[in-house]
Amino acid sequence: MSDPAPIAGDFLSLLARQRIPPLSPEARDHAPVQTQATTVFAFHFADGVLMAGDRRATAGNVIVTDRIDKVLELDATSLLAIAGVPATAFEMARVLQTSFEYYRRSQLQSLSLSAKVRALARLLRENLPLTMQGVGVVMPLFAGVEQSATPPEPQIYFYDPLGAQFHAVGYAASGSGAGTIRSILSYQERYGQPRPAQMDLAQAVAFALRLLITAAEFDSATGGVNPDAHTFATIKVLRGAGIEEIDAGRQAAWLQR
Repeated sequence: MSDPAPIAGDFLSLLARQRIPPLSPEARDHAPVQTQATTVFAFHFADGVLMAGDRRATAGNVIVTDRIDKVLELDATSLLAIAGVPATAFEMARVLQTSFEYYRRSQLQSLSLSAKVRALARLLRENLPLTMQGVGVVMPLFAGVEQSATPPEPQIYFYDPLGAQFHAVGYAASGSGAGTIRSILSYQERYGQPRPAQMDLAQAVAFALRLLITAAEFDSATGGVNPDAHTFATIKVLRGAGIEEIDAGRQAAWLQR
């Protein structure tokens, strides 16, 4: 009797062997109006990477909600920011969470950062049929920790809808408000004082909130920040030691400085 096949630790390959697609795109003649989630961005600050997103989701000209969380924790050292169709993006996040945990438990070690980056690219490629139809499009940002560096260093990656991955040296943004945010980040990086990479946590959070306020002035799909209504962003910070969420109370206090 032959020995059972060894456990590879690759959850996506396990699904493929069992003929279970992680995503099941099917063609439709008439696509429904899609819910869209925008805007997200990430940048390096003095102590790590800050990843943020507004909380608005739209469907055409309709505001669906101003309470969506677009920055998701995949494991203890990985963040995913979603821009595009939330249903598809949330499903990708669940697959990645399971994949990373499956590898950790089966191999007794965490997946490398490069493998995590490729896993997300693979899911985007498998979503190609829906992307080509113009439905289910996702353009995420990913942040993870390079554990081989001393000390461990957070890194930022961005993707196109077909799965191409790019390493962001200083910052990245995605979604309908990304153009405004990238422009301000570029200006601050070149001419501002302090530059984003020199900001402490309080400065970086206040800067992120002002980026969203500005983006919302030029893009109706960006919810922005409204302190009077106690509406703030989803902001999470990734350091070499792990993830920290910045709650609305600290956001309000630091924005008023």
